[in-house]
Amino acid sequence: MKNTDQKAKGIESLNQEFRHYEQVNKDQVYHLSENPQEEEFDTDFEIKTIDFALFHRDRPRFIEELGLALAEIGFAIISNHGVDPDLYHQAEEKIIEFFNTTIVEERMHYKAQRQGSVNQGYFPIKTTTIIHPDLVEGWVFCRRAFNLDCDSSYQESDFWPLPGFEPFFRQIVLAHEKLILPLMQSMLAYLGAAPTAYDQKLTKTNFGFRLNYYPQLTKNQLDSGGGRMLGHEDIDLFTILPSQSVEGLQVLNRKNMKWIRLNPKFGDIILNTGDYMQRISNDIFPSTTHRVSPPIDSNLMGKPRISFPMAIYIWEDEILEVLPNLKNPKYESIRAEKFHTSITSKYYGDDYSADVKD
Repeated sequence: MKNTDQKAKGIESLNQEFRHYEQVNKDQVYHLSENPQEEEFDTDFEIKTIDFALFHRDRPRFIEELGLALAEIGFAIISNHGVDPDLYHQAEEKIIEFFNTTIVEERMHYKAQRQGSVNQGYFPIKTTTIIHPDLVEGWVFCRRAFNLDCDSSYQESDFWPLPGFEPFFRQIVLAHEKLILPLMQSMLAYLGAAPTAYDQKLTKTNFGFRLNYYPQLTKNQLDSGGGRMLGHEDIDLFTILPSQSVEGLQVLNRKNMKWIRLNPKFGDIILNTGDYMQRISNDIFPSTTHRVSPPIDSNLMGKPRISFPMAIYIWEDEILEVLPNLKNPKYESIRAEKFHTSITSKYYGDDYSADVKD
């Protein structure tokens, strides 16, 4: 089937049609696109806000509050994390500038290709996946794309179409890197594992830092049936997502199969656990379905929506295994690259993981 046919079909598809690609248990059933006739919204459930200052002031309380929130729904909001909100304001402006000062032909020189586990590079609008026409342009930058480790062979132009953007976004990457170990240590402690069990794996680890540019919505786009970003789960340990100035993020509550509109204070961080984490936690921390929808406020329809999530991975040859202290493991050990690409083949085609070793 051609990609265009797959995308047209994807507007009508249920997630369970692609269940054979999944590497963790996912029993929830939902439409990839929004389906207003059948969907309901949960206006009572509130995703918990956790004060990051507690990590230093009252760590047991931080561990308990974070763990309970993630075990309940796989999402939490992190406040007082130490990153200046002005940096996030600047980032939104920089991303708009980034996409507006490069022409599509220039961007296509950096079209996304798999490097290890991750598809790195540029995704034109409606091409984020082959199964759904997402109304977003995206650009994924992995660790290799940043001059973080004083590598003399690093060339900015290998990854970035224009000079000057890498140094700016490197600031955000470095700020978020400081949060990785405290967050992971807290999750592991809640699970009863050694808090430092992943310290070595996550020191200078790989990540996917994604620039998302959702253009202004037209009536034709709204009527097309495709959404800004399809319902999906993240394929990582966890995602660090600064809250956006244009809302639209929705989270699926598996307990009642209703959607939760999430619009925290600008500057807070939205944290969610992904497939890697569900695997090693033996399903205690779920990889929760979420999507991006048009804003409720009609005044925001004419504004582009910007986001810049940072997905935290482990390197390709690392092994994902259920934490040894957890009883009755549901999953066998697996190489991270095999795990990752087996899932993402649903988005990029069955040959995407054909050359990946077990």
